[in-house]
Amino acid sequence: MSAAARILLSVAAIVVAALAISVWVVRGPGPLAFADGPKVALADYRAGNPAGVPASLAKASLVERGEYLARAADCMACHTKPGDKDFAGGLAFSLPFGTLYSTNITPDKETGIGNYSDQDFLNAIRRGIRRDGARLYPAMPYTSYTYMTDDDALAIKAYLFSLPPVRRPTPANTLSFPFNQRWAMTFWSAVFNPDTRFEPDTSKSPEWNRGAYLAEALAHCGECHTPRNLAFALDNRKKFSGAVTAGWRAFNITSDRATGVGGWSNGDLANYLAVGHASGHGTASGPMGEAVDRSFSQLTEDDIKAVVAYLRTVPPIASPDLPAILARPAPNSHRDGGGADNARGKMVFEGACVSCHGWSGESLVSPLATLTGAQAVNDPTAINVAQIVISGTKRHAPEGALSMPGFGNAYSDDEIAAVANYVTARFGARGSSLTAKDVAELRKQTAQ
Repeated sequence: MSAAARILLSVAAIVVAALAISVWVVRGPGPLAFADGPKVALADYRAGNPAGVPASLAKASLVERGEYLARAADCMACHTKPGDKDFAGGLAFSLPFGTLYSTNITPDKETGIGNYSDQDFLNAIRRGIRRDGARLYPAMPYTSYTYMTDDDALAIKAYLFSLPPVRRPTPANTLSFPFNQRWAMTFWSAVFNPDTRFEPDTSKSPEWNRGAYLAEALAHCGECHTPRNLAFALDNRKKFSGAVTAGWRAFNITSDRATGVGGWSNGDLANYLAVGHASGHGTASGPMGEAVDRSFSQLTEDDIKAVVAYLRTVPPIASPDLPAILARPAPNSHRDGGGADNARGKMVFEGACVSCHGWSGESLVSPLATLTGAQAVNDPTAINVAQIVISGTKRHAPEGALSMPGFGNAYSDDEIAAVANYVTARFGARGSSLTAKDVAELRKQTAQ
């Protein structure tokens, strides 16, 4: 071999190695890499099956099992537009580079998935490939669903195909170039979609493995609670440490005691997942409220406990922009406490909020309306406070019910910013400084 050929070969080898290292660095670890015990194929796991439905549904029909799994996978949240038919799609997701619409997944043969074979469905849900060969965008969480078993995916298909077909064409996406080039997702998926099934960790308990399967393969918690890298893939180096998704902040759910859920009791976590409220920690709203209503609240008690057991083991990561939760109530008198210099915010709060939330933040109307200790009011960005004012919230729990109307049409962006800043200053550890422009941007990001 000539010297020139050896040099060329060496350069090529260096380039290939550099590319491989770059891909490894960008891709990062998988969602279960933190649990470094020995993994086995599901068929070789001898401590029970962490996949499938709970024991109470073991003898249920395929469609009934699929209904439970579809709820665990929270399919309805993204594929149902408010006020429209279930699973008919059309929900708009406003992104920095355009608007993406969810698809119709009813069994309609022309506008839905009625012509999908079993393999077509598996390709879509786990590989991000439509029946016509086009690539799906990662707004569809196929990088999480890829861990789902064949049986569970096809049970969900059986359930969806048992529903009435809805003829509803999906609106055209309005993504700008180059994000409108679906073929580019081929390369994205090659790097970021492992296209592999869930493997139990034999060093962990059956409950932990069940929780891991529920949280990762079905409920896809990381899709909201894990930050994304520059390629819009999940950055599992910061697993579950919180992120802003669809205009709402999904908070830190690692075991960090100050800014995560490490200081929550098991009962607090279970109650928050099952009913959307935990005393002293707040009430679920926005996308998390929907996840509770349509998914977690439909799970069995044992499955909720399994998810809690799994969350307990996620390594702690502190959120540097979040102060430790302030759990003491504000003064009862409107003359005292934080936010005194925010006259406009105080005026809006007094006119629209105080009758339910109280000046102290400890509601006399419903525990679900108590602001003391809530993550949202302790977030100096006030993202969720503003969104709750804009959109309102509806929650149901053993402690009572809460139906707060949205004030997005009643108040201007400036007024909403003012009241959000007042709320965080009065009831949180550190006041926010939202502007009218910030509120206008939050309105645009909310899924519609």
